[in-house]
Amino acid sequence: MNNLLDMARLQAGAVTLNRQWNALEEVAGSALRLLAKALEGRGVDTRIPADLPLLRVDAVLLERVFSNLVENAVKYSPPGSGIVIAAQVEQSEGARQVKVSVSDGGRGFPPQMVQHAFEKFTRGDVESSTPGVGLGLAICRAIVEAHQGRIWIARQEPGQGATVCFTLPVEAQPALPEE
Repeated sequence: MNNLLDMARLQAGAVTLNRQWNALEEVAGSALRLLAKALEGRGVDTRIPADLPLLRVDAVLLERVFSNLVENAVKYSPPGSGIVIAAQVEQSEGARQVKVSVSDGGRGFPPQMVQHAFEKFTRGDVESSTPGVGLGLAICRAIVEAHQGRIWIARQEPGQGATVCFTLPVEAQPALPEE
């Protein structure tokens, strides 16, 4: 129900971003703490460099992106398998951006789903006992795009896990107060 309400707000433009300077590692860590119970028995390897620039983002919404991507990794990969969250700065078309990836050790996205994965009501398993209505990735796309970023499924070999990547722009860093 929350996903439906969130999707409706995002599509209606009723969500105003509360952009603040945030460390990506803290936002990802907050999402992982919220998912602690679901992550029991799984290792999560975070590869976020300490010198990654701060990002001016809505931390609550970005936490939702991490939560949805990690929840999907848990749902669609074998129990006990690991999850990797990685980030790096890239230069693209003259602009700096942070590229984030969330990878799992599951079976990956079916080839026919890759093109439609971020559409509303698209599920990895149409007939399944896996909970969900297919809004998680659509919500991720709406949030990332509201931040002027892009989200996609990275290519992978069948059966080698799934990797979802997204980018966020790097803005001029805030001035630090003198000590």
